[in-house]
Amino acid sequence: MIQQKNLEGYVGFASLPNQVYRKSVKRGFEFTLMVVGESGLGKSTLINSLFLTDLYSAEYPGPSHRIKKTVQVEQSKVLIKEGGVQLLLTIVDTPGFGDAGYHCTWQPVIDHIDSKFEDYLNSESRVNRRQMPDSRIHCCLYFIAPSGHGLKPLDIEFMKRLHEKVNVIPLIAKADTLTPEECQQFKKQIMREIQEHKIKIYEFPETDDEEENRMVKKIKDKLPLAVVGSNTIIEVNGKRVRGRQYPWGVAEVENGDHCDFTILRDMLIRTHMQDLKDVTNNVHYENYRSRKLAAVTYNGVDNNRTKAQLSTKSPLAQMEEERREHVAKMKKMEQEMEQVFEMKVKEKVQKLKDSEAELQRRHEQMKKNLEAQHKELEEKRRVFEDERNKWEELQRLEQQKLEASRTLEKNKKKGKIF
Repeated sequence: MIQQKNLEGYVGFASLPNQVYRKSVKRGFEFTLMVVGESGLGKSTLINSLFLTDLYSAEYPGPSHRIKKTVQVEQSKVLIKEGGVQLLLTIVDTPGFGDAGYHCTWQPVIDHIDSKFEDYLNSESRVNRRQMPDSRIHCCLYFIAPSGHGLKPLDIEFMKRLHEKVNVIPLIAKADTLTPEECQQFKKQIMREIQEHKIKIYEFPETDDEEENRMVKKIKDKLPLAVVGSNTIIEVNGKRVRGRQYPWGVAEVENGDHCDFTILRDMLIRTHMQDLKDVTNNVHYENYRSRKLAAVTYNGVDNNRTKAQLSTKSPLAQMEEERREHVAKMKKMEQEMEQVFEMKVKEKVQKLKDSEAELQRRHEQMKKNLEAQHKELEEKRRVFEDERNKWEELQRLEQQKLEASRTLEKNKKKGKIF
């Protein structure tokens, strides 16, 4: 049993946190951020907004503007200094995401994440481990297009492929294109689909601090975060803010009523950056390391039981098993593509039915209008005929009176002569 004693005098080990702090500041910090999403969702602009630096500019545009139609992982590094603390920031981008084939979209990203784990594992295995640069992916910002119609099949499949390898944080890109009501509904739908497909997004750590728990709850309630990025300074009511100018007003980047940019920045940089690194090291990297070591043990010389299992499994049987797995994966992908195709066909058919119903409604309305006009014309014609008949009758009577008066005049004249 360990005894606990409070010292009466000053020894000095209470300064250990300060020693760790000075050593950490001197060594500097590293953070690797991956951004994934379709072209044109403002990924480069958001990164510049988060770190207040022109990591991507007109002279050095974002990877989405430099590479087209292929998912080639691109890295950009920048050394940022703030208050005597330096941070080596690495941005990993995936230009051409969603433009290439279905399978080709995520495989280069998975290979890149695994390669960084492999590099770190090799560094740990060396004799000299003093210089161990950490290039592992600590966080993946997944940008979702602001369609308002939920996640695409590609979004679901991609996050399912990556959620056990990296900390995934879903974001709704260009949130200023949605109304507040549409944005809230879109958020609920996305979180519902994430839970239905059992996608594991970044889990915030639980603490005993009530204030921190309230802050974490506020972030969780906002997920997925709806963000807007801009590096343009606009003057609003005498105050200079970063935002986007529209005919109806200004969408302010750092205004919590307009978007969740400040929540993302505070969480990613000011409060949970170290936890993202810890989860990467203690969970994702350890899982990768365990699988690699298990594979080495499985193929090693000292494991007699595994050797017996290997001897009973011929290479042809192993190839056949791999072929069956490949065929099963291909069938699954075909089924998913067929489901997407059927869904699109159903949408087109429904649109055609709606258009046909609208045309039929308009035809019936026009028919009713024509019938009403026809009745109105018939009534006018009948009134006209009646008036014309009355007028002709009056003319006939007038003619008869005129002839009678003429005959009477003639008779009077004849009477006077004779």
